[in-house]
Amino acid sequence: MPDIHRAADDSPPGLNLSPSLSPNLSQYLPDTAATEAFGAMLAAALTCEEACGLIIWLSGQLGTGKTTATRGLLRALGHSGNVKSPTYTLLEPYTVSRISLYHFDFYRFNQPEEFLDAGLDEYFAGDGVCLVEWADKALPYVPQPDIELQLSVESDGRRAILRVLSERGRACLMHTGLKTSADPK
Repeated sequence: MPDIHRAADDSPPGLNLSPSLSPNLSQYLPDTAATEAFGAMLAAALTCEEACGLIIWLSGQLGTGKTTATRGLLRALGHSGNVKSPTYTLLEPYTVSRISLYHFDFYRFNQPEEFLDAGLDEYFAGDGVCLVEWADKALPYVPQPDIELQLSVESDGRRAILRVLSERGRACLMHTGLKTSADPK
């Protein structure tokens, strides 16, 4: 994987985090294959004991690769079926490698209360891993993330910024082989 480095901290407003819990990793992803490979690298984070109840926010504008990264993650876990954006269904559930994974997309929400009206809060109370696109449209009801993957367009590719936002997130990312400033020396 090319060019991984720390990025400046620009965590979403409202997150009260210790600076030691918010290391950032930044990587340029030149194409779709690199975006899927980045998602695949994150799959190891979901196989650790601490991953029960893990919440990952996938942030970025339309077309920046949120579902593409999710596809790479699912493929690395062993899912061989279709991986589609949950924009119209709100939720795509998967069970792979004994992991219940829920891929949400709140893009179509007009009001944050739609999260509660749809009964989606129940998924966040269990042991499954929740991947959430457009989480800001369900605030303050959607739980805060353990990890955030922010994707943006850069040149002909994308920039991925990975942010650790909890002890659980830090513990899970240690299984990926990535070294962050929160890791012991």
